[in-house]
Amino acid sequence: MYRFNNDYSECAHPRILKALLATSEEQYTGYGADEITEQAKKRIREKCRNDNVDIHFISGGTLTNLTFISHALKPYEAVIAASTGHINVHETGAIEATGHKVIDVETNDGKLTPELIQPILDEHVDEHSVLPAMVYISNTTEVGTVYTLEEIKRLSEYCHAKELLLYLDGARLSMGLAVEESNLQFSHLAEYLDAFYIGGTKCGAMFGEALILVKEDLKKNFRYHMKQHGAIMAKGWITGLQFYELFQDDLYDKIGKHCNEMACILKTFFTEQGYTFSTHSKTNQIFPILPNEVIKRMSRDYMVAEWKKIDETHTAVRFCTSFATTQQEIERFCNDFQNYVK
Repeated sequence: MYRFNNDYSECAHPRILKALLATSEEQYTGYGADEITEQAKKRIREKCRNDNVDIHFISGGTLTNLTFISHALKPYEAVIAASTGHINVHETGAIEATGHKVIDVETNDGKLTPELIQPILDEHVDEHSVLPAMVYISNTTEVGTVYTLEEIKRLSEYCHAKELLLYLDGARLSMGLAVEESNLQFSHLAEYLDAFYIGGTKCGAMFGEALILVKEDLKKNFRYHMKQHGAIMAKGWITGLQFYELFQDDLYDKIGKHCNEMACILKTFFTEQGYTFSTHSKTNQIFPILPNEVIKRMSRDYMVAEWKKIDETHTAVRFCTSFATTQQEIERFCNDFQNYVK
């Protein structure tokens, strides 16, 4: 069984494992107050071209979203997200459990625009409903699409004019930034967003995300909030070390590019076989629409995620590539696939 259902089936990139092994008997200060974590922060600040951002390492994406959003919003404030947004459909109501409503917006491509956000503001005009105070976006989105620099700039200008915080979930940020046509770079994120996180779990790390706080008002007492939510690890240097390695010799960028290239081979194969896709993705998640009988036969040897029922006989499935996906494995799948359609 080969897994294409997600991009975190493997343990970690070999360079990260090597770095962890090399420090296995070293001693470090706990709770992220160690020298390796500080060096990792320095590298990320250099990538952001901003020495003033605060950086916090948290073990997973859901915990990062939960901790940050509950810290940034007042009890009566809400967050706006695409209907496909991770906080809306894949976090077991974690944000709502803190008392903050997620206002979801239907989109065709998983992305938000000022035109989609404005009707929400028009509907929430007084104290009898929650007050929208944050816009949550993902890059890549949960359906594999990416924001361009112009789209981020436009959202930023709109949100700040409307006094809305703009926060980006970067669980697959390395793949999003690897799409050259987007013209989006790390420095742009620190320039136009109030906060964002850099995904490690889905981008070659054993676990861990790096939360970047840009807006000054968000920085005060954040570690108190982290501690209360169980988001400060005693062995914090383990996360710091992973990001130190990810941001050495552009490894993070290389992983994102590799993941996208492997997915592109798969996408080309399905296109040449005459299949269509439920979304237009240039990243490491692709969503071909396949006959249910083919999916059933294929699932004996390959695991994919069933994403969306299209009709009685067809389903969109998600193929996800990772740092460890090889061209040989994809070629083997393409050869095997011919037997599933007979």
